[in-house]
Amino acid sequence: MTQSRPTSANERIIEPMIALARCTQQDRIIIAGLKAIELMSVLQRRGYLRASATANCGHPARQYSVALVDWRQRSLQALETTLDWLVDYLSPAGVLVIWVDPQKPTANQNLRAALQRHGFRVEAGTAHEYGFALSARRFERNPIYKAA
Repeated sequence: MTQSRPTSANERIIEPMIALARCTQQDRIIIAGLKAIELMSVLQRRGYLRASATANCGHPARQYSVALVDWRQRSLQALETTLDWLVDYLSPAGVLVIWVDPQKPTANQNLRAALQRHGFRVEAGTAHEYGFALSARRFERNPIYKAA
């Protein structure tokens, strides 16, 4: 009989975040939040060797294709402050995934509005008993149309 080890909260949230981001092991991933270092370790154990926590990610140069944000037990106001500087690390075509605690529908609407204020359009979301995640991409405010 094999005995499985308990799954940590970090292990439980990383799988849905990876799925929402549709990232590959070749993507450069930046992780923000209180548990960023732990989540980076989880990702690296899974083969995502180009994952970095905000504590060791270098200078912002739009060099990351995925940003994973663990925002459990944090306020929306603090998230907006983090998004102010985090967007400079994310490439124009990059995807942002934010994990938050289970919340009321109005809080989810406020999260969506905050993302929109930072130039993102929500693409998908997923709800679990231990939290809720949204994925978003930048939208072009002044799209350039290609000539036919």
